[in-house]
Amino acid sequence: MPGLDHPTTTDDGDHKRSWTLVLPALSAWISALILLGQPAAVGLTAAATTALATCALAWHTRTPSNHRASGGPSRSWGAWRNAVLATLICATAASASVAFRVQALTGGPVAELAARNATVTAQIVLSDDPKRRPHKSGHFHRDSYVIPATLKTIESTASQGHTGDDLSAGAHGAMSQASSSASRQAVDVPITVFASGTAWSALLPSQRLEVTGRLASPTSGDLVAAILLVRGEPRILTPPSSMQTMAGALRTGLRTAADPLPPDQRGLLPGLVVGDVSRIDPQVAADLKEAGLSHLNAVSGANLAIVAGAALAISRLVGLSLPLRAVFAAVAMLAFTVVARPSPSVLRALLMGLAAALALGTGRAKDGLAALSGTVLLLVLFAPDLARSYGFALSVAATAGILLLAPRWRDKLSTAPTPQKPTKADEPDAQEAAATGRRPPTADRRVGAVIDGRELRADADGRLSSSPPGDRATDPPRAASRLCRLPRWLAEALAVSAAAQAAVTPVLVLMSGQLTLVAVPANLLVAPAVAPATLLGFAAALVAPIWPDAAGLLVVPAGYAVGWIVTVARWAVNVPLATLPWPGGLPGLGLLAIAVAVAIPVLRHRPWRAMALVTAGAVLVAVLVIRPLTGPWPPKGWLMVMCDVGQGDGLVVAAGPGRGVVVDTGPDPVVMDRCLRRIGIEEVPLLVLTHPHADHVDGLPGVLRNRRVGAVVVSPRPTAEQASARISAVLARHRVPEGSAVPGTRWRFGPSELTVVAPDLASGTANGQGEGSVINNSSVVIHVRWRAGSALLAGDLETEAQDDLARHLTLRADILKTPHHGSNRQSPAFLASLGARAALISVGAGNDYGHPATSTLALLHRLGAAVHRTDRSGDLAVVEHEGSLAVVPRGP
Repeated sequence: MPGLDHPTTTDDGDHKRSWTLVLPALSAWISALILLGQPAAVGLTAAATTALATCALAWHTRTPSNHRASGGPSRSWGAWRNAVLATLICATAASASVAFRVQALTGGPVAELAARNATVTAQIVLSDDPKRRPHKSGHFHRDSYVIPATLKTIESTASQGHTGDDLSAGAHGAMSQASSSASRQAVDVPITVFASGTAWSALLPSQRLEVTGRLASPTSGDLVAAILLVRGEPRILTPPSSMQTMAGALRTGLRTAADPLPPDQRGLLPGLVVGDVSRIDPQVAADLKEAGLSHLNAVSGANLAIVAGAALAISRLVGLSLPLRAVFAAVAMLAFTVVARPSPSVLRALLMGLAAALALGTGRAKDGLAALSGTVLLLVLFAPDLARSYGFALSVAATAGILLLAPRWRDKLSTAPTPQKPTKADEPDAQEAAATGRRPPTADRRVGAVIDGRELRADADGRLSSSPPGDRATDPPRAASRLCRLPRWLAEALAVSAAAQAAVTPVLVLMSGQLTLVAVPANLLVAPAVAPATLLGFAAALVAPIWPDAAGLLVVPAGYAVGWIVTVARWAVNVPLATLPWPGGLPGLGLLAIAVAVAIPVLRHRPWRAMALVTAGAVLVAVLVIRPLTGPWPPKGWLMVMCDVGQGDGLVVAAGPGRGVVVDTGPDPVVMDRCLRRIGIEEVPLLVLTHPHADHVDGLPGVLRNRRVGAVVVSPRPTAEQASARISAVLARHRVPEGSAVPGTRWRFGPSELTVVAPDLASGTANGQGEGSVINNSSVVIHVRWRAGSALLAGDLETEAQDDLARHLTLRADILKTPHHGSNRQSPAFLASLGARAALISVGAGNDYGHPATSTLALLHRLGAAVHRTDRSGDLAVVEHEGSLAVVPRGP
């Protein structure tokens, strides 16, 4: 998160000057934020307007002669005049920067071809590692990647992009002749590449490739010339550069060294150390995000600060002079940035780190707020697209919170320091200072900067010491009589975590529309493990290419540290009220501002504060104690739960305490795992995968995570060979036996008896409207019986299979798992024959398929079945009530 900040010696004048640098940085940021996505003419108009305003203000606010003669008033007035002028100048520069970039990207041949969706053969140079895109709900999927790149050459035919009307209206012969002549153009513009196939996963930045694909116009606000949708595999023209080859070897070495670790640890360790999240468990990533720890699975300023601190410590042990130590730290930070890739937070921390290294090497104090403002200004001017980056905003906000809030909060929480009396050696310096009005020489011998909330100081002899920002032995005690003071180290840790979380909360509200209440304690608990894991992991990455065995030994203690982080994240997300739902976007931000405006005066007055604490305590008791007693989840004696997995199916049939038979796993392993956690499933004696569509099987890793699965049965009809092979490979890796669900097979688990009723191979091959329907009609159908009634789990059967089942079997069920998410392909005769009193529909809110269909809902109502939908009611539980079955919704 935060990077290198805060002064070591700052007087009031310096502090005021640092604040005046905030306004220019903010003006540049806001200007770029507003103008991104606007035509170049708008940006040039804004730049011209602010430039004229700057000139007019400079002319009309010239310092009057009487102010120059009197001295006093002109100094303050002149400082604020300069600050306003600097603000306007930076707004002008940012506006012009955005306008020129937009003009360069929208005025060239690439933008013209993208507007016509032309197909081109292009040479590109990769700018970053290919990032694997998450799979969306659907029937089929391939591994797909998104890669930033620079387009170097394009080759297209003259006829590409023309429509059939153009050809019919013009001369066919002329167009045919033009189409045969291809034109190659040299360009140099950034693009975003979307591609599929495993060949992309091994590519590295700086490699030059030749690809064929279709150009498309980019999203408004993205500073790229086009989007390139690649078809087929890339042709590699050049290998990566030597630097990128070495960085790739270090990243690969760390991944290889981490292979013996448990899956959770081996996926998170490379992400924590070098930002490599290619193998991170989706459930771990989701837990970190919900617990307010997502900054740990991406490289941030904290990682850079740890590396810089280690470099300074090593250089001191070697005996380097202070300037050489600063150079060594700067080189270490630059090398780390190459290995970890220059993400927005790393770029922000790198610039602040280089400024701090310069301060250490030259013996000058560095103001953290000024360094942060200068960093923001430079990055926005030279990379204005960062103005819309949430990662950049989170990094800057967290750093600002630590700089501005953490020292004050730490002092209020901790015991007041005892002032130190001056020694005899200091008295001559003090007397000289009193006589001359200058700072004592001893005060000038200590210089430094703050690295991630820890202040590094170096004296004239080059000895380094570390302390919190603003820590002074001579600080006056504040409210020493107050009770409940914390030790200073604990107060500092709490203040840093709370300040960072408070500062990033507005950005998180804009992003996700929720408040993470558990973030501060979670960050406090993981803090001791972050530095050891980072240092040991980075050391393992450095030695892995030359000494793999040593790297393997280093990752063992690093794995323990990472395992603690995973454990804390898992605990945090299971805490009641870990996250508080909150409106997203600007309305949520406005509501948050109102809440803060009300909370500040309430918390500043002791009677109001006591009343607020009592009220908050009563609410917590009501939510944590009374509500679970009156409405626990799952309901006592539950028989089946339909998990709200979005657009897909995921059901759990009771099989005894802590055990459940799972029927389908939904599209998302994270969502499925959390549903099983909510109902306390630790063992799955049987897993039924009705058919190999992604919305029914992609959540399989979530079921297998930290649970023992006895066996898996799939449809006896061979369909979707690639998807089935992928499922078999996953099960083989986890050593879970796989079999076929043969009709007539019966199991008894706890209160539930399950019987397979379809598909019957004797009835012939499945029919349907296309390949997807054929696979749907091959679904495994399960009839479940309990003491109080029965349920039919009909998979994704469509009309043809439903009619066939109704002809061959007489089935009755009190509860129907509505086939195919309530699509319009339902057989009225089949649904009527069941006599179901309730129909459960597992469906995603706002899905693109139109599920459930209006005709299906009307049919179910006519048949007298009460309809329950997961998109409106969340998880649905089937329970026994007064000798019959009832449905209990959990709520969205």
